[in-house]
Formats: sequence, structure tokens, C-alpha cells
Amino acid sequence: MDATLNMRRDVRILLVGEAQVGKTSLILSLVSEEFPDEVPPRAEEITIPADVTPEKVPTHIVDYSAQEQTTDQLKDEILRANVVCIVYAVDNEYSVQMITQRWLPFIHETVGEDLRMPVLLVGNKSDLQEESSMESIIPIMNQYPEVETCVECSARNLKNISELFYYAQKAVLHPTAPLYCAEEKELKVPCVKALTRIFTICDADNDGLLKDRELNEFQKRCFNAPLAPQALEDVKAVVRKNCPDGISDNGLTLPGFLFLHTLFIQRGRHETTWTVLRKFGYDDNLQLTEEYLYPSFRIPVGCSTELTHQGYSFLSALFEKYDLDQDGALSPDELQNLFSVCPIMPWGPDVNNTVVTNEQGWITLQGYLNQWTLTTYLDVPRTMEFLAYLGYIGGEHESQLSAITVTREKRADLAKKQTMRSVFQCNVIGPKGAGKTAFLQGHLGRNTEWQKRLKKEHLSRYTINLTQVYGQDKYLLLHEIDVGISDILTPEDMDCDVACLLYDVTDPRTFEYCARMYKRHFIDSKVPCLLVGAKADQAAVTQDHPIQPDEFCKKYKLPPPQVFTTKPTVNRDVYMKLATLANYPHLRNMQSKNSQFWLKASVGAAVVAALGIILYKSIGR
Repeated sequence: MDATLNMRRDVRILLVGEAQVGKTSLILSLVSEEFPDEVPPRAEEITIPADVTPEKVPTHIVDYSAQEQTTDQLKDEILRANVVCIVYAVDNEYSVQMITQRWLPFIHETVGEDLRMPVLLVGNKSDLQEESSMESIIPIMNQYPEVETCVECSARNLKNISELFYYAQKAVLHPTAPLYCAEEKELKVPCVKALTRIFTICDADNDGLLKDRELNEFQKRCFNAPLAPQALEDVKAVVRKNCPDGISDNGLTLPGFLFLHTLFIQRGRHETTWTVLRKFGYDDNLQLTEEYLYPSFRIPVGCSTELTHQGYSFLSALFEKYDLDQDGALSPDELQNLFSVCPIMPWGPDVNNTVVTNEQGWITLQGYLNQWTLTTYLDVPRTMEFLAYLGYIGGEHESQLSAITVTREKRADLAKKQTMRSVFQCNVIGPKGAGKTAFLQGHLGRNTEWQKRLKKEHLSRYTINLTQVYGQDKYLLLHEIDVGISDILTPEDMDCDVACLLYDVTDPRTFEYCARMYKRHFIDSKVPCLLVGAKADQAAVTQDHPIQPDEFCKKYKLPPPQVFTTKPTVNRDVYMKLATLANYPHLRNMQSKNSQFWLKASVGAAVVAALGIILYKSIGR
């Protein structure tokens, strides 16, 4: 993403000041490159094309005349301007006094308390006085933070005319106030925070230093070219001389990095720091822009979102960067450090019960990738937002869009009887007490003993894990649906790739609920269904329903009911069968022993159809 995306499309400069200080002469001298013989009361607005300005931005220069304009017109012009130049005459003390007695208060009152208008103080007629006016101007600059700088110039001999308008343009495009406190002579807190995030992102090996390779990658990312070896050494020499803790083990530390940017600003090279900030998504208020966080993205109805290889590669590398002890899991401190570049910690304690963890409850690499897969599937804007915070954008990635793919519409998958999706959502529906929570936790490989240690307040209604479907890894996302005492399912409850209707084999009242839900919501649906009997480690009882589960499935051409238990170990076979049903939804209403009639004679369909029957038989085992 180019830094110029965050810059203004044009700059509007307004010149104000007392009468006869030379506002109009400054404009006319800039345009004609000579002092005008006759000066009108007010110059017409002029526009300088982008190709002749140093910053390559169209610039509009507007004059003000109290003789021709009202106070209301002046207010309108101030509100339209991006920067105001208060012009005074260096040989006129009254015009200097009016800066603080009239002009700065008037500008402040016009723009309001919450907005800041950058201001330049312009001392004209320097040809009439040998002494500088800076002695009386510096206290004003220190008192009013909106004052960016002061330029002394002369419209008569053209001294510093072009520089005046360059600095005015620079005050808009590269303002000092958000970055630096002139009184304290230090970077402001938001600037330090932003630069710290950038340093952390660029510290690829997480050793707290930017070594030569990392500095060159940073340089290429921000300025499209690496530093020459000698230039790199010169930079480090400057830091070493002026910042005692700025260099360590021949690498640039965070204090050294911040010192360099302080130095750039103190030497008037704000554009260097702003180029860096904008490359990493910051606007003039040091907030990440909406365009940077949420690039334009459309998801057609019936499609879903998944991570691409580039997305998984970036996230895996990030995991390895912060897994300092290389134990294959992120401790709470390591996870906190990983998200230190984000404004908030996006994952709460429920995440540890949503994905696989190690015995200590720490998220493993697979669990970490599973969580990102879940987020991308359910809330892709959030994934794009946090990919931006974490530094995905830059180098080979112009935006987060290269990390996301939109799948084909489900209807097309059904028509072609195949899918390229790798993430499937299974909604788990059943009466209270049937074992839905245990079923979700079993998907993470957690048996009954493990589940006894879990805190109920940290449980999640989602779990996700990899499941094999004929040699291919698929992500199966389980979502527990809580319908309460009602039998009503919302459209969101029905929006899934496969439904798991869960009943308790030890409770005779539970299957009736699942049978009722199937006939009410799924009998005419295109969503495949699988009936699962939980707590199968205990003796099964006859269900209080006219048709028992086996016969019910035969009657409605469903796969045979499956049994499930987490005691003593988890029966994982049922998750594979759910994922297989989701992967081949066109087989949803075929009984394994009586489904061969559907084979088509056409050569093109024969291979797919034969494969479908083999797969369906596996589900029915």
C-alpha cells in the first residue's frame, strides 16, 4: 500500500495578516518571479500544478483582504484552508503584536477546540531590516503548538519566497505537532507508540535489535531502496555518538530508532518520519486509516472466506517469531508479546477452549492457525484488521487481500458435486443436557477427565480443528446452537455445511427432540444431517419416540446414527464423517445400501458418481 494513499490530494494555503504587510506581493512575486510594480488589494486564487511542486501535490494559494472581504468570508476561508500563513512585516512591531492579539485567537475560535489548524508565521520585508525578528517570534512559537515554523522572506528581492510556500505545503503534508513537542524537545506519546509498533514489526527475529539485514528490509519497505553499507555505518555512528543505549551488538535498539526520528524532526526532515508512518498505515492523527485496516472487499451470498497460503505462511512465521522457547506453543507472555503491536488483545480465555492447546493450556501452532481460520470464516473484517496491525502489509503484500480467498458459491459446489473449500461449519443441535459441550470439546481431543478441569465461564460455543477427509486436511468448525425451550431455528442457525443432531442415548426423551427438529427444519433442506448418540460409554435406553433412531434414519434416507463418547477416550471417527458429509453434500439423502440407482450413464459423471458412493459407504459404516 503506497504511502501517498494517506496524503491529501491537494493543499490549500491561506495568507492572512494586517494591511500593508505584503500578503498580495508575496503571491504575485511567487507567480511572476519578480516584484510587482502595481499591487491590487487582493490577488486572485492561484493553483500551482502538482508537477511543479516539491511534494507533487496541487496547491491552491488564497489571499485575504479586509478591504474586500467580510469577517464571515474570512471564517469560511479559514475553514476551507489546510494551513494558514500569518504574514507580518519585520519592520512593523504592531503587525507582530497582532499575531497573538488577533490572528491566532481568531483562527482558534474559528476552527474550534477539537481541531488544529497548522500555522506558519511569515516575516515579510526582510530587505528593510538587517536584524532578524526571530527574538520576538520564538516565544510565540513556543506558546502556540499549532505554529509549525517561521520563515523570514522578502517579496521585493524574492528571498525565501518559494521556501515559504514549500514549508506551508510541508506543514500540511508532514505536520510537526502530532509528532513532536517543541517545549519538551521530545517525541509525543502517540508518535512513540506508532514508531514502537513499526520497530517491533521490523524486528523479524524478535531480539530487540534491528540488524543490518532488518534495517535494509525496513529501508526498502519505506523508501524502495536499501542503504549503502557505508551509509548504514554512518547512521549507526551518529546514534552511537548521541544515544548511549542506541546501539547494541552492532544493531539498532528501540531507543536508537526513536532517537533517529527525533533527530530527523529537529533537523526539519519531518517528511522522513511521515514517510515511514504512512507506509505503515498512519494518518495525520497517527491513527491507522480505514483503508489500511479494511480494504474494499465483497463476499457474494453463498460464499465463504478462508486464508490463503500467503496468509497461513505469514501467521506461521509470526508464531515462530514469538515462540521464544521453541516448545511449539505460546505461553501467556509470548501471546501477549505477539499482540503487543495491536491496540487490544483480541483473544480472551475462551480461545483456549476453542482450539487445541498443550497440557498447560497454551495454544499450539495448530490451535493458533485454527483460531485464525475460525476468525476468517466468521468475521473476515476482523482478520484483515489484525493482519494490518501485525504488519502483513508491505513488501510483496500490497494489502491483506492476498491473505484471503473467497470460495465458490455453495450452489455451484452442489451442481458440480465437488468443492474446493477447506473450512466447513457444523451446527450442533440438541436438547439441554444431551452433551453438546462435551461433543465440542471432544473435537479438540479432550476426554472426560480433561473436561472436568475446564472453567464453565471460559467455555466457547465454537471449536475448530483439522479433520481428515480421504487424505485431505479440512477444518471442521463446530458451533453449538442454543435453541432453549423453543423449536425455532433462525436463518443463522440453519446456515451451515452440515448439521449434527445430538441426543443422549441414556435419556429416552432426547431423541424425540432431534427427530422433531429434523422434520421441522431439515427435511426439505439442502443441509446434510447426521444423528449422533452421545454418552455411548453407558447403556443405551429405548427412546420415547414411535420410531427408534436406526429406523428413523432409514425412513428419511439419512446416514445411520453414530455413537459418541469422551470416556475414557474421544471417539473421533464421528468428526471425520461430519466433515465428509460437508465435503460431499450432494450425498445427503442416500442410504448406503440402496443408493446405486443414482449412478449416471454418462462417462463424464461416472467417475464422480462412483467416488461419491464409496465415500457415502464410509459414512454409513
